Amino acid sequence: MGTGTSQGVPVIGCDCEVCSSLDFRDKRLRSSVHLQIDGKSLVIDTGPDFRQQMLREGIKQLDAVIYTHEHKDHTAGLDDIRPFNFSQNSDMPIYAQAAVLNQIRTEFSYIFSDRRYPGIPMVETRVIENRPFEVEGIPIHPIRVMHHKLPVFGYRINDFTYITDANHIPSEELQKIIGTRVLVINALQHTPHISHFNLQQALEMVRVIQPERTYLTHISHKLGLHRDVEADLPDNVFVGYDGLKITME
Repeated sequence: MGTGTSQGVPVIGCDCEVCSSLDFRDKRLRSSVHLQIDGKSLVIDTGPDFRQQMLREGIKQLDAVIYTHEHKDHTAGLDDIRPFNFSQNSDMPIYAQAAVLNQIRTEFSYIFSDRRYPGIPMVETRVIENRPFEVEGIPIHPIRVMHHKLPVFGYRINDFTYITDANHIPSEELQKIIGTRVLVINALQHTPHISHFNLQQALEMVRVIQPERTYLTHISHKLGLHRDVEADLPDNVFVGYDGLKITME
């Protein structure tokens, strides 16, 4: 749904090339992905733009939310699951590592209060670890990557792999990705960054993993204009953009 990042967000009035671009592909909200598999609807991460993204894409069904990590640019939109609670008349399963769920309980304490205020989001927390699990019968394989010193989960679902907020993939975790057909991976900017792959590092991961197609996500304005960056990429690597739809046969 979204490809952008809170890293390096320009201030109001910024006149950088990307911020002033009229190309819709340069308008980047916070990173997330919506998956439709066998009639089920899943979202990975609910950033601050979650409501806007779901409305834009016309998504009327949501069966579960899966979190990569606890940073606000990936969790802040949790409150906006309420319309799905109402329309589906059910609690929303949310899957995450224990530390992530603990952070969510702190930041959204009203959701978990013993005295439930009418209309608050209804969730069902489900702890996941670094081993395969299922969501609505769909097998999901976590991939433990490092976001500087913070462990973050990427996910492989069938032949699709999604990795955001990473600057290192341990060798044993890299083996879980080999053979994937479509890879989505973060590429924040051109210069080195303490907690994200830059473009060169992301392309090195692509060289090692060798997927059929790769889409770059979690992009800051420092990476440059969509058209300029994509013109210099290998033929099977693309710059992701908000609203991009990927079909796998």
